[in-house]
Amino acid sequence: MNQTTTHFNAETLLEGEYLRLRRRGTWEYAERTNASSAAIIVAVTPDDRIVFVEQYRVPIDCRSIEMPAGLVGDLGDDESIETAAARELLEETGWQAGHVEVLMVGPSSSGMSNELVAFVRARDLVRVHAGGGDETEDILVHEIARADAAAWLDAKRREGFSIDPKLYAGLWFVERNPDGSPAA
Repeated sequence: MNQTTTHFNAETLLEGEYLRLRRRGTWEYAERTNASSAAIIVAVTPDDRIVFVEQYRVPIDCRSIEMPAGLVGDLGDDESIETAAARELLEETGWQAGHVEVLMVGPSSSGMSNELVAFVRARDLVRVHAGGGDETEDILVHEIARADAAAWLDAKRREGFSIDPKLYAGLWFVERNPDGSPAA
């Protein structure tokens, strides 16, 4: 399943620099034009802390708590999910992964977009720098003890932060796949 595939009988309503708005029948949806998919990185530090990132998100006009994530292929057409995930983890958080593996791939919002999201497990982490993203980003890195993650996220939600619901799927993978073995 490739989200950049042109659909038969699909009409382009708007073409932006990074997105395309399409209509097929009565259904309108968005396509990414600059990447093949996105990767969400499930990362736990050597001292059992889950890595989250905080950043302002323009579409929702607020700061959001998420797992590290990024686009696959936005820097080159033949980039693998694993390569993009390792690159984004290091860029956003300062943690370098010794091993990355794709856990699953599925739609991010199947009623609105054909974008696919891969959950990627990063293991054997080594701190390389403080993180924070590239020159266009203002990312804060949070490392929260695994046992405290749910309560910390709830406190952030009550403070007015947007909490990306996909990170709860990432937490499920942490609990069901703590050592990197195949999830049940």
